[in-house]
Amino acid sequence: MQRRRLLALAGLATIPAPLAAVPAPMIREDWTDPARNRRLPVLIRLPDAEAPAPAVLVSHGLGGSREGLAYLGQALAEAGFLVLHIQHPGTDAGIWQGRADISATMAAAALDAGQAFARLQDGIFALDELTRRPGLRERVDASRLAIAGHSYGAWLVQHLLGQRLPGGDHGLSLPDVRLKAGVALSPIPPRGLSPRYAFGRIARPMLHVTGTLDSGFIDGATAEDRELPFRSISGPPQALAVLAGATHAAFADERAAGPRWADPTFHARTAGLAVGFLRATLLGDAAARAALLAGMPGLLAPGDRLTCKDFG
Repeated sequence: MQRRRLLALAGLATIPAPLAAVPAPMIREDWTDPARNRRLPVLIRLPDAEAPAPAVLVSHGLGGSREGLAYLGQALAEAGFLVLHIQHPGTDAGIWQGRADISATMAAAALDAGQAFARLQDGIFALDELTRRPGLRERVDASRLAIAGHSYGAWLVQHLLGQRLPGGDHGLSLPDVRLKAGVALSPIPPRGLSPRYAFGRIARPMLHVTGTLDSGFIDGATAEDRELPFRSISGPPQALAVLAGATHAAFADERAAGPRWADPTFHARTAGLAVGFLRATLLGDAAARAALLAGMPGLLAPGDRLTCKDFG
């Protein structure tokens, strides 16, 4: 993916960029949360600049990995963000690899409340590490932290930004006030709580990206359901992009799961939206904000829809 082309699609062509992008340096590590004795595989993408950079935590969907959402991570790193992809044991690729009963094991993992709680703890721990880990903390602007995720990863985005859980916050400090913005790919409608109450305390900007065919076979969410978080949040700037023909698999970029989950058709549009939105809301970029409010000219395809609200 050419950086100039991506930024041009995002309406940010005035930002200097080389003719071809050089892939951002990547570091793969295993981090251990000593409080839980839990090992978390991570992948770090570093921007060119060595000065402290805004950082984005990226969370994969059910059955995914730290290698997923590579198109998004690369685009963000090329745009100057430090990107941390985190892998969640128990809801990662390990639940289906080598299994014959994939649907059953995926459903069991999705319905396991303990795994949901572990994801929340993973996100909080990863943010802790970003700002305290030697060699990494020096590269991070702790005042400009964001989170992005697909499907179950979007669930994590929504809850770390303040979506209420049935039964309360279970001892966690939610929302995580360190996060200043979020990107939810295939947003998740609330379960067990009314939308107005579930989303009532979210006070951060969010980009919601879905598709006209974005339905879920495990949670039963329809494409229309995925617009519910956007429609229920009021106050902070929100943007909703609905990409014509995009399915649930369209955003994942999980190559190990098969071609359907790595189809690049919608990747450039999704990445361009994320870069533009985070530049506008996290960095205060006036050109990005104008492009977003103008509908990201040149980026979206016929039949796509972009709606913005509460930008003031």
